[in-house]
Amino acid sequence: MQYGYVVVWLAVFLVLGLVALPVVAALFPRFHDRGAAFSFAAALATLGVVGYLVGHLRFGYVALLAGVVVLVAASLYAGRTVEIDRRSYAEVAVVFSLAFLLVVAIRAVDPAVNPLGGEKFLDYGLLKSLLRASRLPPEDMWFAGKPVKYYYGGHLVASLLARLTFTPAAYAYNLALAGFYAMLVTGAYGLAGNVAADHGAPRRLAAGVGAFFAGVASNLYTVGQVLLWLFPSGVARSLVGSTGATSEGLQWTPESFSYWSASRVISGTINEFPLFSWLNGDLHAHMTSTGFMLLFAALCYAYWRTPATELRRRRLLVFGLWPPLAGFMAVVNTWSFATAALGLPFLTLALAPASARSLLPERVADAIPDGDPLTVRNELVRDGVALALAALTVVLAIVWAVPFWLGTASSRSVAFFPPRSGLGGLLVVHGAFLLAFVPYLARRAATGLERPALAFAAAVALLAASVLVDAAAVGLFGPVLVVGWLLLRDRRDAGFETLLVVAGAGIVLLVEFAYVLEPQYGPGNRLNTVFKSYLQVWVLWAPAAGVVLARLADAGRSSLSTPNAATWRRFGRALAVLLLFSTSLYAGFALPQHFDRGSPTANEVGPTLDATAFLEVRHPGEAEAIRRLDREEGRPHIVTAAPAGYYWRPSEGKGASAPASLTGLPTVAGWFHEAQYRSQEAYDRRVTDTRAIYTGEATTQRQLLAEYDVEYVYVGPAERARYGDITVQQVDGVSVEGRYGDVVLLEVEQERLGSSG
Repeated sequence: MQYGYVVVWLAVFLVLGLVALPVVAALFPRFHDRGAAFSFAAALATLGVVGYLVGHLRFGYVALLAGVVVLVAASLYAGRTVEIDRRSYAEVAVVFSLAFLLVVAIRAVDPAVNPLGGEKFLDYGLLKSLLRASRLPPEDMWFAGKPVKYYYGGHLVASLLARLTFTPAAYAYNLALAGFYAMLVTGAYGLAGNVAADHGAPRRLAAGVGAFFAGVASNLYTVGQVLLWLFPSGVARSLVGSTGATSEGLQWTPESFSYWSASRVISGTINEFPLFSWLNGDLHAHMTSTGFMLLFAALCYAYWRTPATELRRRRLLVFGLWPPLAGFMAVVNTWSFATAALGLPFLTLALAPASARSLLPERVADAIPDGDPLTVRNELVRDGVALALAALTVVLAIVWAVPFWLGTASSRSVAFFPPRSGLGGLLVVHGAFLLAFVPYLARRAATGLERPALAFAAAVALLAASVLVDAAAVGLFGPVLVVGWLLLRDRRDAGFETLLVVAGAGIVLLVEFAYVLEPQYGPGNRLNTVFKSYLQVWVLWAPAAGVVLARLADAGRSSLSTPNAATWRRFGRALAVLLLFSTSLYAGFALPQHFDRGSPTANEVGPTLDATAFLEVRHPGEAEAIRRLDREEGRPHIVTAAPAGYYWRPSEGKGASAPASLTGLPTVAGWFHEAQYRSQEAYDRRVTDTRAIYTGEATTQRQLLAEYDVEYVYVGPAERARYGDITVQQVDGVSVEGRYGDVVLLEVEQERLGSSG
C-alpha cells in the first residue's frame, strides 16, 4: 500500500484549500463558514480554468504553474480585506479527510482500471494522454493523429494534481477519485449547513445529513429487496405485481446482494448515485463534475443571500463568476452545462429576493417594473429579465470555452418523447427524496402561501394530466415543481433549499420528454441522458434534503414556525431516522462485501492503489509489452486490433484497446465509441485500414503505416485471433523490436517506408 502518496495527496488538497480560503471568504461573506467548505472546489476550479486556457499554448508544468500563480495572487489580493475562519476550515478539513480516506480504502482493495463494468479504459487513457500532452486538446489515444473528441476537464485537473505531486498515473487515478468524492461530500456538507443556519435550523445536523445523502445514501432499491425478502411470499407477490423494478425481490436474499442492481432500476436507463459510482470506480465526467456543481450552487446562493440594499457590485461579482465556471464545467462534463449555465442562473435570478433588474444599468433598470405587487405582468417581466441574463451567462460561458466548442465537443442532436419511466421505478429511484420534500412543501404551502388553494388545484391538475398522458413523472414531480415555485414567488420562508428542489424536479421532468439522440443506441434510447442527468439531480437534492430534514426535525424552534410544532418535530425526527436507515442499507451490504471479497487483483497482490497492478495478474502474457510501450517518451503512434469493445478478451480478438488505453499512446483505431464521437464512416475506414496494415498487400501497408505515422505495430493474442496470417512483418522498414511474453512488438522505420518498393 502506497501510504506516502496518500499522505502527500491529502496534504496537497488541504494546502490548496487553505490557500483558497481568503478567496472564498471574499465570495461568501455571509456564509456561516465564510465559504470554507468550498475552498477545495474553488482551488481546483482555478487550477482547471487557468490550466485549460494556458494549456492551449503550453500544457504541463507551465499550465500548472500559471494556475498556482493565479490562485495565490487571488488569495493575497482577497486576504487584504477579509477575515478567514480557520475554525470552520478545520471542521470541513476533517470532513474532507474522512471522505478522502474512505475512498482510498475502497480503491485500495479494487484499484484496477480493467474495462469490466464501466469505462475505466477511457478515463485512464485520457489521464495518460493528458500527462503526455504538450498542448491542448490532447491527441486521441483511440484515433491517432486527431485531437480528442470528449469532455476531459476532470481528467485535466487530475493530471495537474499528478504533476503537482509527482505521482505516476497508475496511482494518481485512484487518488484523484478520492479527492473528487471528498470535494462532493464537503460541498454538500457546507451548502446544507449554511442554508440551514440562515433559517435558524441546526447547522451541523443539516450539514451531516446533506453529506450523508451526497456520499453514503442510496435509492430505495435495496430496502425494497429487503422488505420483499422479509414478507411472506404471497404478500411479496401481491406487492410486486407487474412492477419490473422490484421483481427480483422475489428471489433476492442477503447472500445474493450485488452492488450493481440498484443502478439499473428504470428500464433502459442507468440510475447511479454517488456511492455506487465510487464503488464502481470510473474516473468519469459525471463524477468529477459533482463538486464543481455544488460550488456553482454555492455561488448562486451567494447571489441569493446578497440583499437588494447591498452594493450592486457584489451581485455583479458573483454573476461575473458564473460564466467561467459554467464554461469550465462544459469541459468537465458537457451534460452539466445546461444546468450550470442556464437552469440554476435563471432560477436564482428569477426567484432571489433581490430583483435581477438590479444588475442592469440604472437607466435601464428604472424602466422595468420591479415585480411588486405580484401581478402577472410584473412576474412575466421579472422572469423575462432573468431569462435574458441567464441567456447572457450561456453566451459568455461558451466564449470562455471556445476551444472546446470549436474543436473538442462532439455534436449530437436533441430528440423528443422517448419511452417514459414507470411509476414504480421513479418511486424507487427518487422516493427517499420525495418522502422528505413533499411533506415539507405541503406544510409550507398550507401555512405560507397567500392562495394555497391555487397550489392545491395545480397539483390536482398535474396528477390528472399524468394519468391522461401516461406520464407518471408529471404526477410525481409536477406538483413539487409548481408548489416550490409558488412558495419561492411568495417569498414566505421558502429558502434556497426549495430552489434546489425545484431545479432537480425540473431536470427529472425534462428527461421524460427530451433526450440526446445517440446513433449507437438508436432512436428512443435515453440511457445516457438519464444516466448523466439523474446524478445531477442527486447532487442538487442531497444538500436540500439535509436542510429539509433538519428544519422538520426542529420545527417550531427555527424559522419553520408552524401550528402543532411539537407534532411536526416528532414527525420530522421519525422521518429523518427512517430515511437515514433505509438509504444506508445499500452501504451496509455493499461496503462489507467490497472489503471482504475485494478483487482478483487484491487477492493476488494485496491492497494497493496501483491501477495497473492487474496486468501481471490477469494478462501476464501482455503485461511486459504494455509496460515497455509505457516507457516511451512523447506520443509515438501504434496500431492494435480494431474494432475494440468494452471487454479485454484476447482469445476472441477483443483487445479493448488495452495498449493505447493503458499507455496513452495513440492507436489508429480504438474503442468503437469513436464512431459516436466522429462518424461511423470515419471509424469504419480506420477499422478497414487497420486490417489492411496487418494483412494487406505490402504497397498498401507501407502507404498506411506512413499515413498514420505508425512507429510500433502490436501483435498480441487479440491481433492473432482476429487477423490470422499477419504479413506486416515482411514489409521493408518493419522489424521486430522485441518479444514480450505473448506479444511481438514490431518497430516501423518511417524513413525506409518511403524508399521501399
